[in-house]
Amino acid sequence: MSNLKIYSRKEIDNYLNTRQGETKYGEVVKTVKQLDDLKTSPAKYVLLGVPEDIGVRANKGNAGTSNAWNSCLKALLNIQANEFTNPQEVIILGEIDCSTQMQAADKLNKKSATYYVDLGKLVTRIDQSLTSVVELIVKTGKIPIIIGGGHNNSYGNIKGASRALQQSINVINFDVHSDFRALEYRHSGNGFSYAFEESYLQDYFIFGLQKNYTSLTIFERLEEHKEHIKYELFENIVVRKSKSFAQAMHDAETFITQQRFGIEVDLDAIQNINSSAMTPSGFSVNQARQFVSYFGNNSNITYLHLCEGYPVSETDGQLGKLLAYLITDFTDKHLNSF
Repeated sequence: MSNLKIYSRKEIDNYLNTRQGETKYGEVVKTVKQLDDLKTSPAKYVLLGVPEDIGVRANKGNAGTSNAWNSCLKALLNIQANEFTNPQEVIILGEIDCSTQMQAADKLNKKSATYYVDLGKLVTRIDQSLTSVVELIVKTGKIPIIIGGGHNNSYGNIKGASRALQQSINVINFDVHSDFRALEYRHSGNGFSYAFEESYLQDYFIFGLQKNYTSLTIFERLEEHKEHIKYELFENIVVRKSKSFAQAMHDAETFITQQRFGIEVDLDAIQNINSSAMTPSGFSVNQARQFVSYFGNNSNITYLHLCEGYPVSETDGQLGKLLAYLITDFTDKHLNSF
């Protein structure tokens, strides 16, 4: 696949800051020379980057999510290798090469009447690439961990996994937004609605939906499909406390995890984390870690997607550390279930 850039061991080593007497995560993780090598590798998880922000721009959001993948690698590859971080269970595959689409997006005329539609066409091209790679990973029996990029990439994750399994899949989305906007042109706000419309997505749970950022039209659309789409408002869990965080997770688990499912985590849902739509009111970092660990331990888990991170120079390291925490929480099977 010419659109997939497979990382060599040398490229991984370039990120490392080694120290005598310690073994870093990046010294132990696996690499492959070609996609066929995934079939014979004993590692369980495959890390894949999607360095783009075109879907966010197409949804009239702030550019910058294309840099989260690099921030992730700088942090993740330099944490400690031990029995709890499990680097031997992870293959660093590489990245979807989005450079052609990113350059084309930068050249578009922002004043053009077709600007957003043209961005959407570029998103569709990334959709195709991501779908193919995720499909191949899931077919090998491994679990992809995708680092975005915008939440538009949920569509490629769902479609790729669904095609690999030859069935529709379920998804739980840790998010402020439903991303169930109209089927207009592809962007970061309608990945789930497109996947649902095309029958790649069966049951969908939105965990932490915020009332201030969900339109009446969206609420009506969710109600229309209530047999297959459920949500828990952030305000019910954190503000009114009519339901505990643990109970909300249990309710979502009952709805979603009876068949193969994916986990989507939008960093917009975490308070004061630099993202495409940073929020002063959201879940804590530790709650996000609990969430990923809880659902990642389920036997029907199919993929994890961490998206919408927006690193800035002052907090680049902090965002990378957050992504590293979430990845190692997901892959750590030593943790007890909640």
